[in-house]
Amino acid sequence: MGRSLFLLFLLFSVLRAEVYSVDIRPSGWKGDRVGALQILDQKELVFDQIGGRHFAEISDLAFLKKRRWLFMISDEGKLFRFQARFGEKIRELSPLDAATLRKKSGKKLKKWRRDSEGLTLDGKGRLYVSFEEKPRIAQVGYDGRIVRYLRLPKAIDSMGKFRSKNKGLEALAWHPKYGLVTAAEYPVKAHSKKIQTLYALRGRQWSFLRGKEPKSAVTALGVLDNGNFLVLERSITGVLDPVVITLREVKIDHCRQGLCPTKILARLDSSKGWTVDNFEGLAKVGPNRFVTVSDDNDNFYQKTLLIYFQVLPGK
Repeated sequence: MGRSLFLLFLLFSVLRAEVYSVDIRPSGWKGDRVGALQILDQKELVFDQIGGRHFAEISDLAFLKKRRWLFMISDEGKLFRFQARFGEKIRELSPLDAATLRKKSGKKLKKWRRDSEGLTLDGKGRLYVSFEEKPRIAQVGYDGRIVRYLRLPKAIDSMGKFRSKNKGLEALAWHPKYGLVTAAEYPVKAHSKKIQTLYALRGRQWSFLRGKEPKSAVTALGVLDNGNFLVLERSITGVLDPVVITLREVKIDHCRQGLCPTKILARLDSSKGWTVDNFEGLAKVGPNRFVTVSDDNDNFYQKTLLIYFQVLPGK
């Protein structure tokens, strides 16, 4: 490689390791509020590699407040760790290292076993991952090594109970009262296609009406300060069709006849000018403050967007 070409390569590498400010709001949008949300900050993450691992296809997030670590999991079984600080804006977001999910023995997971989609931390700072193609939830170390697999409720304990092999355990969250809670991307076969369900590993379930948008899918879960669930839904029907991202509150203390009421907190529709992408991840980083991330599908046309927002009280 010639000197000029080498310098150009180094320059390109530097330029590909950045956190850029972006704006997903429609042109001319006034203010930082949409529905019951206040958008606090918006970033695009552009990294070729972190810790020797290709940075792409981020599917979920988890934030360890006491150490200010923001974990990101890719759906290829790669675990990235960032140093992060959140105030009125994102004050710091810098990569620390990365690991690949591995068996207890240290051996790599087979490709079809590392479709990691959900990520969360429990009250003691232990990290958990949910997998899609073969439904499993595992406790993992910060180094990516699997500590143990957890027992799943019967309703979601085998692939045959899901709509397809790519419609498994998409979302994962920790509830201070109910523990680990997960959800499939689409309703399981045993339920109507119109009804989504959240499953606590301790046995509780909460069902609610699925979003009305075509192919509405649950992609991430969070827990609000009032104990209700924050559900991220995505609707993508085709390359030329609108992308609709919806954030809903599931009111778990007001369920009747097996269904819990929900409230739409915000609806971001690309046909209305919102520059939204394939949002799949959600992590709580402060009092009713969250970050959400988009999966770039490892292609040139999509981006890894990180949006920092607050759910406003009484809205």
